[in-house]
Amino acid sequence: MEVDKEQEELLVKTFFEKRVRERILHELFSPKKRQNVFHRLCHNFNSILSTKYMIEITKPNSDPDKIVSLLHKYGAKDSCYVIAMDSDLDCKYIPLSIAVEKVIESGWPTIISCIPSKLAFFQAEQDPMGLTPRYVLKR
Repeated sequence: MEVDKEQEELLVKTFFEKRVRERILHELFSPKKRQNVFHRLCHNFNSILSTKYMIEITKPNSDPDKIVSLLHKYGAKDSCYVIAMDSDLDCKYIPLSIAVEKVIESGWPTIISCIPSKLAFFQAEQDPMGLTPRYVLKR
């Protein structure tokens, strides 16, 4: 796993609340503590992500093609960087369509950086009713 520190730092400074940025970056850059970020995103993403930049994707929100289309409408390119609880996706540059499809299948908290410091996709943890909150993060 090769962390792109510049990409992750931009994402955190753009979309996370100022009071948690230092802690989140410390955890992301520490192999032993990286998973802590995802546990935080599981349980209280509304208090650590800057809600003013969050646009909820209305339900039903589990069609990867519709989400990719929406992200393209906001300017996303075909490649993205993934920060994910799923180690098969984490720290990878992959095609946006594949990333979104795999993230939706996983149901785990994930952030896909589409345009550094401007556009990302966030998926929260699936709730007990089987619904998964999904958001466009846009500045």
